[in-house]
Amino acid sequence: MRIFVPKERSDGETRVAASPDTIKKLIGRGAEIIIESGAGEGSRIPDAAFRAGGASIGDAAGAASADVILKVQRPTGEELQTYSRGTVVLAMMDPFGHDDALRAMAETGIMAFAMELMPRITRAQVMDVLSSQANLAGYRAVIDAAHEFDRAFPMMMTAAGTVPAARVFVMGAGVAGLQAIATARRLGAVVTATDVRPAAKEQVESLGAKFIAVEDDEFKAAETAGGYAKEMSKAYQAKQAELVASHIAKQDIVITTALIPGRPAPRLVSRAMVESMRSGSLLVDLAVERGGNVEGAVAGKIVDAGPARIIGHANVPGRVAASASLLYAKNLSAFLETMIATESGALAIDFDDALVAATLLTRDGKVVHPQFAADSGDNASGAGDKTGGGE
Repeated sequence: MRIFVPKERSDGETRVAASPDTIKKLIGRGAEIIIESGAGEGSRIPDAAFRAGGASIGDAAGAASADVILKVQRPTGEELQTYSRGTVVLAMMDPFGHDDALRAMAETGIMAFAMELMPRITRAQVMDVLSSQANLAGYRAVIDAAHEFDRAFPMMMTAAGTVPAARVFVMGAGVAGLQAIATARRLGAVVTATDVRPAAKEQVESLGAKFIAVEDDEFKAAETAGGYAKEMSKAYQAKQAELVASHIAKQDIVITTALIPGRPAPRLVSRAMVESMRSGSLLVDLAVERGGNVEGAVAGKIVDAGPARIIGHANVPGRVAASASLLYAKNLSAFLETMIATESGALAIDFDDALVAATLLTRDGKVVHPQFAADSGDNASGAGDKTGGGE
């Protein structure tokens, strides 16, 4: 089995889909690995480190002969032209709302697996790219806020006077939000947080933050079986907005992290709320690439909004690329290992496996994932080109 790891082509992508540790493990399973020269530069992994791990260093042409391609972002149209039919491609595919890209992958004949669709079950925890990357995004959000903030985070008592602790409000207490809470607390801030999932209250309080929410009957039922937040009714959103509006006006920093799979990011902070904040206050919008939680946020920019500034950095995990790549590479290699036959080291995909069924987007020239096949007019029939049945 030949694995190819390309240098990412997407603008601003600094991560890489392999690490010296993961290539050693995959080579131990019988794989031959080719890394495109310079693929790890943005993550401080030089070609020499990959070579020391047993990989060969090549160029982009290595994709044509690969059985498996490991990527960070969905392949571009130009990249797809170099892929062979039946190649297995593992990446974060960002499938929602990108029907043209899905059809392009299907027409190429690749088997595309979307890592962000990995089910949240026990055996898949080590493969959960959303959690591994969101954890670092939450950390980085606080660091970015601290960098832009013109005051200290912790309370400081000096002979010249007392510096009050910064007040940080985290909206959304999923993986990113909880890490943001923990990081802000470590820096000495007074932290409050909110979330529509009732289970989040205990988690928030366990980290030393105060929980803010309208705790009515809708709130008590506001969580899916998979642990995601449900989209709340307009009535609840209005009540919650009223509660948090007065709270936001007293904050120095607001960090928003709310995302709903397959939908635009919910609007949590209105322009009026932003304008009510203190002079010099900051908002960090981690959902800016999905439309943003904060009105006025702009992807890739820090913008002035009345008394506050809104930080809308794109690809926040990529701002911690050296760490993010190591975690992401582990996610991919753990999933790929479930597809490798123990004895032969060949690809042996079990299409009935829950992990495969949840993540497989395209196969045999068709979009086969039930959540996206209807939009493309495809169905889920067919067999793989380069793989046999499960072993």
